[in-house]
Amino acid sequence: MFIRMLFSFIVVCIFAVGGIFIYFYTEVKHDMDSIINYRPQLTTKIYDVNGRLIANVFDEYNRVYTRYEDIPGRLIEALVAIEDTVFFEHDGINVEAILRAVIKDIQAGGFAQGASTLTQQLVKNIILSSEKKIDRKIKEVILALKLENELTKEEILERYLNEVYFGHGYYGVRTAANGYFRKELNELTLKEMAILVGLPKAPSSYDPTRHLDLSLSRANRVIERMYEIGWIGRSEYELATAEEPTIYDDSLTQNKAPYVVDEVIKEANRFLPDLKTAGYEIYTSVDLDVQVMAREALIWGYNEILKRNKDANESVLNGAITVTNPHNGDVIAAVGGVDYAKSNFNRATQTNRQTGSSFKPFVYQAALNEHYSPMTEIPDVPRAFNDGSNKVWKPTNYNKHEFYGYITMREALTKSRNLATVNLMDAIGTKETIDKFREAGFKNMPYALSVSLGSWGTSPLEYSKHYSMFAGFGISSTPKFIKSAKSFYGDETVFMPEQIKVSQPEQAYLMIDMMRDVVNKGTATRAKVKDIEVAGKTGTSNNNIDAWFCGYTPDLLVIVWYGNDDYTPMRYVEVGGRSSAPVFAKFMNSYLERFPETTRRFSVPEGVYYRKFKGENQLFTKISPLPVTKNLAPREYNLDDGTTGAEYR
Repeated sequence: MFIRMLFSFIVVCIFAVGGIFIYFYTEVKHDMDSIINYRPQLTTKIYDVNGRLIANVFDEYNRVYTRYEDIPGRLIEALVAIEDTVFFEHDGINVEAILRAVIKDIQAGGFAQGASTLTQQLVKNIILSSEKKIDRKIKEVILALKLENELTKEEILERYLNEVYFGHGYYGVRTAANGYFRKELNELTLKEMAILVGLPKAPSSYDPTRHLDLSLSRANRVIERMYEIGWIGRSEYELATAEEPTIYDDSLTQNKAPYVVDEVIKEANRFLPDLKTAGYEIYTSVDLDVQVMAREALIWGYNEILKRNKDANESVLNGAITVTNPHNGDVIAAVGGVDYAKSNFNRATQTNRQTGSSFKPFVYQAALNEHYSPMTEIPDVPRAFNDGSNKVWKPTNYNKHEFYGYITMREALTKSRNLATVNLMDAIGTKETIDKFREAGFKNMPYALSVSLGSWGTSPLEYSKHYSMFAGFGISSTPKFIKSAKSFYGDETVFMPEQIKVSQPEQAYLMIDMMRDVVNKGTATRAKVKDIEVAGKTGTSNNNIDAWFCGYTPDLLVIVWYGNDDYTPMRYVEVGGRSSAPVFAKFMNSYLERFPETTRRFSVPEGVYYRKFKGENQLFTKISPLPVTKNLAPREYNLDDGTTGAEYR
């Protein structure tokens, strides 16, 4: 009778346990997928052109993934030694440890000691909570047993070491190694590994940036445990125990160029889904060294303006500088203000400022493309114009009472003559010229003759797109920060240049030559740099509200702007030639010191010819022949390329 009752009791217990198992498994079986098909939120990393980290970009979890084969064996041993010595022997739970914990809990009258294996800890971290309840523990055991049948030990460890929290905002062991030690996993010492594997037990308490003593004590216990079970020898134990690694307390983003990062995120968001959680590696054209040079030059110019005007409002005065490759649009540096911490408004990309006389080269380029020559004479005389709104517009030169009469286009640009430029645009046709500007990508440009003097507004980076047509020999390149991006799964996206042809190479070279005169003997002499050819144009908007210098060398295009954020005028002496041109020179001197191999001379494209004109060598092309004068009769002759041109004697 007793045996029958005992048997019945055992059967009931088996069915009860089975029923409980089925009940809880039914509740959690769908949660297994989040561990088996593990897709955690991952940090996207932004790199400069030399592979240096610019910033980490993430949403809620700062996690850099690492695969099992990239995790050092010593780190695995340290983890297993301190957390789950029989990990490679059990099937998900450690029955002996559970019984030991139950006895401790009974003695303590509550939950006093845990017995979770690494598998159970993984389940708890991804699926369950940390609360100490019986039903949660049962679910944990069931899932751990099931997980061991679905994944290998190595796969479990890989997920564990990428999932758990290591304090200081670091999720995953590689993230922690990068953050605390600025090292990759294969560069860690045993002591550094011990610090890391000791963290998951109490990440806040053992955070080495906050409690180094507790962290080292915990690490020494890890090392001691490895020695006790014979996984390291005496000498390695003593050496590791004595070591005190260097700990870094870095910000989580490690953002070295915030104005750049903001723009990279905007650019990437147009092409890359889930940017802050998908773990991309984004490679940019930005050079962190050049970014520092640009920022230092911008701040220097800002301080120079403050020195000249003791009444200037330093909280309102600001500036921007962009450095691009004019041949493909690659952004090498972009600084949108003198202090990002005080203002994250990016003046390099978000502002819309009138360009002043820096716009004039586009008018002269349009004229050259209409068969004008740098030596064509245009009237520098006052006139009244209808601006399109039935109002009379009477532009003046910078010196309101100075007029040169007829002067060459070259001289008019060199000396930045307003009246000559307005008369030129009127002659070639305002509407026709604006239409061509719009075709070239100029946005929101009105049909107004005042555009010739820079009444149109833009941002420095957008302006670099248009200025690239000069150094780019007629090709305009849209600025871009990103060269390529690689997804976590290895898919690569390459960002190609966006370019349009707006002029012939030989026509663009005529403007390069004219703008060299602006720097060598015109309004931009403060932008001259020794041993390199520089071309560019200054610009100052009405009432000294904006001061520009747009300059370029064969390899670089640099746009510098200063102004007050509230659009109030700066002091009357703050013009492009004084405020912005010297900043270009300061930047270029730093750049040449760092990159002495940069190209020093502009190349001359085919179709550009030289000939004596009024006693001096002058340039011309087939589209822009030298003008016929009363005193000079042309005769036909053969050019070097076999075509026919005009020679003057």
